Amino acid sequence: MTISANHTAPDAKAPDTQTPDAQDNALAEAVKKFGITAEDYMLPARHQIQMVAPDGSLIPEGGQGAEPGHEYPVPSDAELLAAYEQLVVGRRVNDQNSALVRQGRMAVYPSSHGQEACQVAAALCLSDGDWMFPTYRDAVAVMTRGVDPVQVMTIFRGDWHGGYDPLKYKVGIQCTPLTTQLLHAVGVAHAAKLRGEDTVVLAMCGDGATSEGDFHEALNFAAVFHLPVIFFVQNNKYAISVPLAHQSVAPSLAHKAVGYGMAGERVDGNDVVALLAVLDRAVKLAREGSGPLLVEANTYRMQAHTNADDDTRYRESAEVAEWRAKDPVTRMRTYLTDRGILDDDGEARIREHAEAVAAQLREGLGEDVPVDPQELFRHVFDRQTPQLKEQSAMLADELARDAASSESAEKEAGK
Repeated sequence: MTISANHTAPDAKAPDTQTPDAQDNALAEAVKKFGITAEDYMLPARHQIQMVAPDGSLIPEGGQGAEPGHEYPVPSDAELLAAYEQLVVGRRVNDQNSALVRQGRMAVYPSSHGQEACQVAAALCLSDGDWMFPTYRDAVAVMTRGVDPVQVMTIFRGDWHGGYDPLKYKVGIQCTPLTTQLLHAVGVAHAAKLRGEDTVVLAMCGDGATSEGDFHEALNFAAVFHLPVIFFVQNNKYAISVPLAHQSVAPSLAHKAVGYGMAGERVDGNDVVALLAVLDRAVKLAREGSGPLLVEANTYRMQAHTNADDDTRYRESAEVAEWRAKDPVTRMRTYLTDRGILDDDGEARIREHAEAVAAQLREGLGEDVPVDPQELFRHVFDRQTPQLKEQSAMLADELARDAASSESAEKEAGK
């Protein structure tokens, strides 16, 4: 579902040297299999893809927003039930972490309360060998990918490291600078292509990131080199306090994809059924050699940007209430219950699992972490510079003098 300079699956052992005519033929073949025009192939569907309404009812097929070339089957019951469990766990984690911040056990936490459907779908659509590059708000996605919850939250309690091994989980460290992770994602995808691997990379960002220069560079590079990257934009309507209307006047953020030569799609970001359908297909197309894609998920950040933010200064409570009625967890629970996929016993088991994860976070983040001040210098460079060695020695001397002074005071007090 994407267009780029070379739309055919590349030979990993040969350089990409297609002529313009060959590229045009590849484009024609790609469009032909969908039976639509090139314009309809590249542009997102006229209406966002939505399968389950906010009240939890399945939308009739004709009202789901699908068009020729943009058709999406409903995921299996097993996939949806697994996604719902992760939704419930994610919501509990968001609420637990907000409490831990208030208790002083975490320094900061950017909650994804209300965006859990995007988080869960992003992780579940990938295979074990695929990579995910998250933002600072995507802790639930990282956890859903299989990373230990306490390790995921390590970065938010102010530790010096990211908490987990990116290579082990195929998950980049959560990134605070806007959009830099997109460039990292493109680099990994480029390396995978050069090696002949079938790796797909999912790069996550918010609506504010689409205003950054790195966003342009990442999309342009991915399209020119025909890389298997899915750019997943969680449009939660605010870049901290700046509303989307002050960031872009494009018909949608998904429409930005066309300018780079790739296809875009819009999806209801609070509808986990539609999200899984759209992202599953995007991963499949990218793995088959269709190149990069841009998926925009329309969602909403229900809580403040972080615990240091006062969201009442830039948005009305009525707006928040309107989106609360579109809650992804409630919507999915109603859908599964009405279809007989989820019963009371299943709901109780899932709630118990969520509480166990919350307890794990309370216990893990409540432990005192031994502090070694020399870590300030140990991992800055592979080979420590003379300046760092000097600073390290100064700190060691100061710590030794403090220790000696404390020991002397204790002896004096014991007389």
